[in-house]
Amino acid sequence: MHATRIVAIRHGETAWNVDTRIQGHLDIPLNDTGLWQAERVAQALADEAIAAIYASDLQRARATALAVARTTGAPLTPEPGLRERSFGHFQGRTFAEIEAELPDEARRWRTRDPHYAPEGGESLVALRERIAHTVTTLAARHPGEQIVLVAHGGVLDVLYRLATRQDIQAPRTWQLANAAINRLLWTPDGLTLVGWADTQHLDGAARDEAHAG
Repeated sequence: MHATRIVAIRHGETAWNVDTRIQGHLDIPLNDTGLWQAERVAQALADEAIAAIYASDLQRARATALAVARTTGAPLTPEPGLRERSFGHFQGRTFAEIEAELPDEARRWRTRDPHYAPEGGESLVALRERIAHTVTTLAARHPGEQIVLVAHGGVLDVLYRLATRQDIQAPRTWQLANAAINRLLWTPDGLTLVGWADTQHLDGAARDEAHAG
């Protein structure tokens, strides 16, 4: 079976990214910088053969994907399975507020307890299973072709871990920059890493996110 080439992109910047406020499933729009980043990543991919674009149905990812679709002419399909991790009652709070108000929960989150889920949210194990299933389903439709996935920081983090066979609790040493270009290959044996965190098209104007996107 021919491999499926994947370009994985985190959405452009939002005001809540700047404020380090947890977005999760809350539907926050791109800010002006994010809109600019979306156009820049679209131009960077303009000459590539793209069979399909799949994007989280949250508007920050959808708007980023729309820019790529307009430039490349590739069809865009919303995919709820590419949503960010649900952070439950953490959503809308900043990292500092969570540390101050919910120290025990903040510790479990900070130490990447794989089975811990904020009230109303997802655990890391549940997130990994959702993303692995979604990516396998989408990539299997396009053997020998290239697809674009537009998603979120937590989703991109899982993709990197799956491709490099790293444990879900391993400390993160890789970037998850807004609108960076990340490349992977998928076969029925799983994902492999080709290239990561290319931000040349952004002239250095990309914000990394440690916890949520």
